[in-house]
Amino acid sequence: MRFVRVAVPVPGLDLLTYSLPPSVSAHAGARVVVPVGRRLLTGVVVSGPDTASESDLPTSIDVRSVARVLDQEAFLPPEVVRLALWVADYYLAGPGEAVAAALPPRASAKSEPYLSMTSLAETGSTDNDDVQAAVLRALAGGRPVPQRLVIARVRKLLSVGDVLWTDDPPAGPSRASLEQAIHRLEKVGAVTRAPDVALRESAFKLVTIAIPTAIVTEGATSRRLGHKQREACRLLAEEREGLPVASLAEQGISRETLQRLERLGFIRWAERREERDPFAVEELASAADAAATLAVELTDEQEATLTRLKTQLSRGEFAVGLLHGVTGSGKTQVYLRLADHVQRRGRQVLVLVPEIALTPAVALLFRSVFGDRVAVQHSGLSDGERHDQWHRIRRGDVDIVVGTRSAVFAPLTRLGLVVVDEEHDTSYKQEESPRYHGRDVAIMRARDAGALVVLGSATPAMETYENARRGRYHLLTMARRVLDRPLAAVRIVNMRDEYAERGPEIVLSSVLEASLEERLARGEQSMVLLNRRGYAPTVFCRQCGHTLECPDCSVALTLHRRAERARCHYCDHATRVPKACPACGGLLLEYAGVGTERVEQEIAGRFAGVRVARVDRDTMTRRGAMVEVLRRFRRRELDVLVGTQMIAKGHDFPAVTLVGVISADVGLGLADFRAAERTFQLLTQVAGRSGRGDQAGEAIVQTLFPEHYSIELASRQDYLAFFEQEIEYRRKLYYPPHVALINVVVRAGSHAEGLRDANDLIVGLGADRRRFRVLGPASAPLERLRGQSRVQFFLKGTERRAMREAVRTALAARPDLRRRTTVDVDPWSML
Repeated sequence: MRFVRVAVPVPGLDLLTYSLPPSVSAHAGARVVVPVGRRLLTGVVVSGPDTASESDLPTSIDVRSVARVLDQEAFLPPEVVRLALWVADYYLAGPGEAVAAALPPRASAKSEPYLSMTSLAETGSTDNDDVQAAVLRALAGGRPVPQRLVIARVRKLLSVGDVLWTDDPPAGPSRASLEQAIHRLEKVGAVTRAPDVALRESAFKLVTIAIPTAIVTEGATSRRLGHKQREACRLLAEEREGLPVASLAEQGISRETLQRLERLGFIRWAERREERDPFAVEELASAADAAATLAVELTDEQEATLTRLKTQLSRGEFAVGLLHGVTGSGKTQVYLRLADHVQRRGRQVLVLVPEIALTPAVALLFRSVFGDRVAVQHSGLSDGERHDQWHRIRRGDVDIVVGTRSAVFAPLTRLGLVVVDEEHDTSYKQEESPRYHGRDVAIMRARDAGALVVLGSATPAMETYENARRGRYHLLTMARRVLDRPLAAVRIVNMRDEYAERGPEIVLSSVLEASLEERLARGEQSMVLLNRRGYAPTVFCRQCGHTLECPDCSVALTLHRRAERARCHYCDHATRVPKACPACGGLLLEYAGVGTERVEQEIAGRFAGVRVARVDRDTMTRRGAMVEVLRRFRRRELDVLVGTQMIAKGHDFPAVTLVGVISADVGLGLADFRAAERTFQLLTQVAGRSGRGDQAGEAIVQTLFPEHYSIELASRQDYLAFFEQEIEYRRKLYYPPHVALINVVVRAGSHAEGLRDANDLIVGLGADRRRFRVLGPASAPLERLRGQSRVQFFLKGTERRAMREAVRTALAARPDLRRRTTVDVDPWSML
């Protein structure tokens, strides 16, 4: 008997072994439908089929058979399967979770269990249980019934029955109780379950085509045809391969007209696959001049950088280069030239960007230069678009893929270059399992393919620059802007002085107000950053001091004035702002702090006729909203753009000459050793949005802590000075990049239970603590989240494998805690 190892999409579950029927084969990378418990799931074969016999397996193991093989050949390329398994191992996730992250949308077969009543279904088998009896009544008739239909029938029987209710009928039983009743009937043999796997329907978009027959193509149209029918024949005679019915409808040809032509033998029907293209035609037309980009003369620094990278590419070996270029130094030009160099040599390019908002602009630039050999992959696309783009890549129709972190799993088979733009950005770290870092996974993928990696940033992550300093990465520096444009002049405003002079409620300092007014008068554009959304972060009672808090999370509710709601930004709980304090009944409810909604309101109220828009998660909910706002701003249809960190990086707006930063120190109070690094990066990046055109730029930074080194050095845009000071702080406190870190968070119903479970895991780590340190357990900074208490502990050390194995062993000893424990290897957030 032959066996295969299968990764199934169940959190924390290891690879499962299944047998293959004699006449069936399944290659590594192929999708298969397998039974897992009482469900049928679509998994991916990662090894096999093995030639071992059934006797080679332990006698205690009951090996189940593969229900269906969906692919004759590998669906996922071998290199993608290897990468996903590495992600699962390194980040301590289930292999099925990691493999599922590499699959396109609509890759799973549909399955539905059918229930049948057996001859043993007698009255006694229900044990006088009303729910079981209702299940058998729902199955009366002898034919198999879908389980979902059985559940619907039972609910109807038990909630209404034969009684005429004068009020609302009582609620039916829960789904869980119904499934338990069905399971009990299965155990006594009264009911059998037969899972049915639906045939996999094509997820491609199919359009109906009207194709002309010989009668039309030979011009022998009948005088008996009406005007519309003759017009349809004329149009079809010009397109012998046929026209979509929808296209004919746009020209006034109805389906009824076409149906008559089909009955008369003038046309025949066919279906044609139509790919969903995420690139809008009008966008491509407006960017046609970008095709001349490769002819732009490079600066000396760009030319030297490009030469070094091409030399590295010519060796055909894996290597990593850090391109440390100041904002506006022309890193994108280097990426384009390298991509052209790689493509001409028959290899493929992967370009990663941190934010969905940046993907369209970068993808459009590459598409305008390299044509339709460019594909895009990110979660902002529809499932259909992502599906079609993935299959274009899999077929080999694509040379360049542009996308966010999930694009690291794109099915490229000839990878020669990987570009990670803004490599420092926290968006590359996934916060759900598998908790991988897109930059680090991209490096591993390039290593497997023997490709070159280029990490680009004006403010590299501490880990990245330390690797370059130690010689693990090649360091390439571009210290000057294109055309030797000066960096933006940065002014720091001490808000303690402003509050003392004008009161604590001001949002815009007098300096920022005057600068905004000056830019508006000159017809120039401005950007204003505040990395906090909503109107105000706190609503409190002036009388008793009570603060409106989330009932499920240990955070204050944020006021959203336009929506008239106080909302939790973690669990999305929302409530109307009460008119009286819920604690004391007082009527003096006030708000404290500032969010982007209030900044937008202040600017709109202060400057008459100003055209202002806001970019944050509250305003960018509609698909395409972000792209549309940025397009309007680029066309100078807006004067001021207010936003969170979404506007701080990667954007190139030549007319922006002023950047304002509200509450620059908002992130410094977080319980996170990376707080200063993030603040420096954000301020440096957003200041770099100013002065990228012909006019000089300025940045005004409002802060309560102007003396903090991250703010002071960001105002000078001096990365090296910041790195030297920050690396010393990390060394003294034993933090990355000097050591590796694993964050383990245990969720429980109470704080005491969480502490007890966390202590059990720490004991299970083993006695050899010379290889790593353990900090904790202690309450997590965000102590309560979505109704659960959270306790965390950290592992610190230089032996990553030993640390991961210790955590894996501890969880194996307490499998009951696996679903309540979050393990984050190389965490990017300490909360």
